[in-house]
Amino acid sequence: MLEPINSSVLLYDPHNERRTTLKRFISANHPCKAIGDISVAGELIASGQFDVLVTEFEGDDSFELISTAQFLAPDMALVMTTEAESSRFVVDLFRAGVSDVVLRPFDLDELETALTRAIAKAEISKSRNRYYEGLEGQIVEGNSKLEQALEGIEKSYGVTLKALIQELETRDAETHGHSERVVTYSLRLAHEIGLDQEQRRDLELGALLHDIGKIGVPDAILRKPGKLDEREWEKMRLHPIQGHRILRNISFLEGASRVVLQHHERWDGKGYPNKLRGNEIDICARVFAIADAFDAMTSDRVYSRGMTFDEAYEELKKCAGSQFDPEIIEAFNLVPRTDWEILRSRSLKERHELFSFQTIIDELVYSQRHFEMVH
Repeated sequence: MLEPINSSVLLYDPHNERRTTLKRFISANHPCKAIGDISVAGELIASGQFDVLVTEFEGDDSFELISTAQFLAPDMALVMTTEAESSRFVVDLFRAGVSDVVLRPFDLDELETALTRAIAKAEISKSRNRYYEGLEGQIVEGNSKLEQALEGIEKSYGVTLKALIQELETRDAETHGHSERVVTYSLRLAHEIGLDQEQRRDLELGALLHDIGKIGVPDAILRKPGKLDEREWEKMRLHPIQGHRILRNISFLEGASRVVLQHHERWDGKGYPNKLRGNEIDICARVFAIADAFDAMTSDRVYSRGMTFDEAYEELKKCAGSQFDPEIIEAFNLVPRTDWEILRSRSLKERHELFSFQTIIDELVYSQRHFEMVH
């Protein structure tokens, strides 16, 4: 019988020297138990005493260990270190259930960042499960109380998410107003093609959170002034998957998580991460991709001035049928230019209050219709 161990990180590595080095580093900031026997690792995982499992990729044994952890300790976050640099291999690890992948040889600070994220993820998972257990107890008191509780959760998430995105945007001074523009541009285009209320809600949240996976991208890559090298691009291309993993278990963000996962897919199937093609791509992700490209082309950068709206639209037309859904590009052209100008101007104003993006679009469209009726 194993004695209780007051540790939050479990390190499994069959290589003695490496295990000793990693344990010394991890123990400086986190209680850590290091072992080299995979059967003992399974027992310790089952004990439920650990927040994070850190292990080196060792072929089939590693996938077996991942499965064991998911079955015996579903709240445990998994960090895998590996020398493999193939993005498809890394994607396979994420799909298998790994929370974070650190490519070796790695900077120890990079490992610490991954550990911090993993511990936070594990705590969120535990808190969510405790909360839902509490909600289940409320069911006996009536569905109305349960619905009220869920509505309160959604509103609280909404406030928190907007505040989070505002904070993330500060990592890049060039993106001032970007989050608001891509949301309002997306919703204006959604109105033009007739998406329903639920789809517009998924699109709004997905557009707001589209780059949340970049939380896991180091500043050295995210803020690099020059071109990224291939290894840096490998890490950057993982952000849709990382963002999807953050959101996928939050029920009311299920639709938004598809936008986050698919916003770099292309109509011709040459996008990433899953090379989806045509209507395989979620309609909200197709709308967002156009709005995001339009904002990117018309925004000034340190190294270049933005295009005019006419130049950007001509570029969008060139990419219809290859990068973008051609029917949505046609709908984009039907939106009055003044709408894009109003939304862009609004995004550049300083503000501190929280607001409803959908209300902005409703007011814009209503005021335009009212103007047309009067004149």
